Amino acid sequence: MTRPRAPRAPDRPIATAELCDRYGRLYTAAITDVLDHHGRYTQTLPHDIVGLTPGTRVAGLAFPATGRPSRAPDPERAIRAFLTLLGAVPRDSVLVVQANDDVAAHFGELSAVAMKARGVRGVVIDGATRDAAYILRERFPVFCRYRTPLDSLPRWRAVAWGRLVTIGGVRIAPGDVVVGDLDGIAVVPRALAVPVLLECERLLSTENRVRAAVRKGMAPLAAYEKFGVF
Repeated sequence: MTRPRAPRAPDRPIATAELCDRYGRLYTAAITDVLDHHGRYTQTLPHDIVGLTPGTRVAGLAFPATGRPSRAPDPERAIRAFLTLLGAVPRDSVLVVQANDDVAAHFGELSAVAMKARGVRGVVIDGATRDAAYILRERFPVFCRYRTPLDSLPRWRAVAWGRLVTIGGVRIAPGDVVVGDLDGIAVVPRALAVPVLLECERLLSTENRVRAAVRKGMAPLAAYEKFGVF
């Protein structure tokens, strides 16, 4: 819990790669605390979207995509659409897939290899992955709802990308910041990306002082009254 702090403008523009790297050093609980102070109370994705391992972390700019189950399978059309989608994901992005499906896998090992080679930072799927063991060897961050060996090609196809999607009531637009860790996935609206980053960094610095004080025996209320954070 924290007291609101006024945002401070950065001393210089923050490049995309640096912005993502700095968000990657934060944790989602701090990010959501700061978003609460901006009146953004529903910026976390459903809690059943989790990393392939407890240590999976991701931070990057959202590149949303959406798809739907295919009742009239056309594997050639489906694979071409999906590969075109993969080729459109920019460097330093996190591919965010709104699958609208609970049957097939919507991502796999070859996709992870291609994304990693192109500087994509990870993928968040409101759906499934497969080839989980191979993806873990690649050390490519994947968050998903479930796993299945079922291929998407005869069952599902991508229909649009680079446009806003809504997952669990959270709107995700291209360029929003997506951060995932063991607690879940937070989405920072693009317009707030820099102020939220700076406030989070100040918050973490203050929390380090609180942590040191309570380890030395300071009472929690006294620590809150001194630092404004607990």
